[in-house]
Amino acid sequence: MLLFLLSQSHHKEHEEDTHRIIVSEKASERPLTSLLNMEDEVFDQIVSVFNSLVAWVAAGAIMFGGVVPYIPQYRDIRRTQNAEGFSTYVCLVLLVANILRILFRFGRYFETPLLWQSIIMIGTMLTMLNLCTNVRMATELNTKRRSFIDFDWSYFWSWSYFVDYVLCVLSFTAVAAYITYLLLDSALFVETLGFLAVFTEAMLGTPQLYCNYQNKSTEGMSIKMVLMWTSGDTFKTGYFLLTQAPVQFWTCGLLQVFVDIAILFQVYYYSRYPQKPVSHTVSHTTSAKAL
Repeated sequence: MLLFLLSQSHHKEHEEDTHRIIVSEKASERPLTSLLNMEDEVFDQIVSVFNSLVAWVAAGAIMFGGVVPYIPQYRDIRRTQNAEGFSTYVCLVLLVANILRILFRFGRYFETPLLWQSIIMIGTMLTMLNLCTNVRMATELNTKRRSFIDFDWSYFWSWSYFVDYVLCVLSFTAVAAYITYLLLDSALFVETLGFLAVFTEAMLGTPQLYCNYQNKSTEGMSIKMVLMWTSGDTFKTGYFLLTQAPVQFWTCGLLQVFVDIAILFQVYYYSRYPQKPVSHTVSHTTSAKAL
């Protein structure tokens, strides 16, 4: 009996020792586990901040990148007081494209930075129109003033005062908004509206492409500007794909990149295989385009 009691007591002491060891081991593991969890949380926060920073930078580039080419153009016109090198029809195309894009958003949601891009571009084009109109009127010898309310199509988009351009833009916006309001429930109309918006902007580079083809030369065209178009359009198209923008956006973005590459190919081809004698006096014509 005594041996049995001694055996039981020894066994109980062994179990208590084992329990104390296990508890001690668990207690020592807790600080290590907490440290690892803390490191994971810090890493996740760093990744989250980095992703947010990249997203903000990309959004900023999308919103303001399109107006960058017009900053040197604006300064050059102000400095020289000569707007002949800048076609105001570029402003017309971009105003129409961006107004249609804003209306498209009422029927099909897209990223907010793209909405702000359109708003900023509209403001930029109106600013360019104001400058070009003032410069042209200051140097024009013709004293006859042309107005939007004359409804003379031979002078369309060649009016004498900036307010006429504003009236035209407001009239177009009102009519387009009214039609959009009536047909907003039609999926076909909404998709067509979106396609027209981005397709109009995508075709902006084709006049330069056709001009180069007619002249069989790229004289007077800035290669740096075309490279800027290409990089901007490539970035924009990539942004459309990553943000899963409507199909119209990235399809026409790819079309813009294709036109830019075609112009760059013209630069290579006409410099390698000249089609006409190179003149000693180069007439520099400035083209402008949205990124």
